[in-house]
Amino acid sequence: MNDYERIAQVIRYLDDRHVEQPALATLAARTGLSRFHFHRLFSTWAGITPKGFLQCLTLSRAKDLLRDGESVLDVALESGLSGPGRLHDLCVNLEAASPGELKSGGAGWTISAGFAETPFGKCLVAEGPRGICHLSFVESESEKAAFAALQGDWPQARLQRDDAAAERLTARIFARPDGARSQPVLRAFVRGTPFQVRVWRALLRIQPGRLTSYGRLANAIAQPAAARAVGTAVGQNPLAYLIPCHRVIRETGVMGNYRWGAIRKRAMMAWESSPRIEQCNLIPQPA
Repeated sequence: MNDYERIAQVIRYLDDRHVEQPALATLAARTGLSRFHFHRLFSTWAGITPKGFLQCLTLSRAKDLLRDGESVLDVALESGLSGPGRLHDLCVNLEAASPGELKSGGAGWTISAGFAETPFGKCLVAEGPRGICHLSFVESESEKAAFAALQGDWPQARLQRDDAAAERLTARIFARPDGARSQPVLRAFVRGTPFQVRVWRALLRIQPGRLTSYGRLANAIAQPAAARAVGTAVGQNPLAYLIPCHRVIRETGVMGNYRWGAIRKRAMMAWESSPRIEQCNLIPQPA
């Protein structure tokens, strides 16, 4: 059992028993660890104490982050985000496929793809000539299906399995930023409708550790009546974590669904909202 699976166990347990305010020893026992090792797990994984981490999962905390996220997104929209460095560190360059590239289905491409462990469980990540073109979280028993789905997204490309390259790439994606040096730029490449790409670029403006709502995203793309369609586009995000669809919740503060699991979404939100570090962000390219 890896660290994320232990944390997911704790979140599920708290969903059922949160009213009882379980003690540290009780939570440790759920993970099969001693109190000491359980406390160290959280200090290593989340950078805060178990109590502080669990506070990040509450409804009131989500509402606070949603309110802060709204104000940050307002500033981002006013600034226009025409270039890097507007609000916070930026480290990934996002480009969208042209109509010709969409039609070709990756013809002539070799895409390196593989499985690797992340702070949020196992992922399948793929990189083509234009950059990272797929990132999803998978369970061990669904690896074959996940790889087949990736081939379906790029039917004319040659997929080359390389788990070692995937491990190196995910190490860069989930690296904790070091203020002493600049972050390496990651290239990302997406295929989607013009509407989807607009939504995904709006997502890139949400600062790590902050949240926004579907309605606010609809306003950000100048289509305030399209909140439902925005929600659909958010759910079709092809780059888990990199395009931060996990930072979108309902206006009420309720977390809502997540393509890769509600528990994982809440773990990501708590991980990012801790005072541990400033995460890197993405550079949305002009439409």
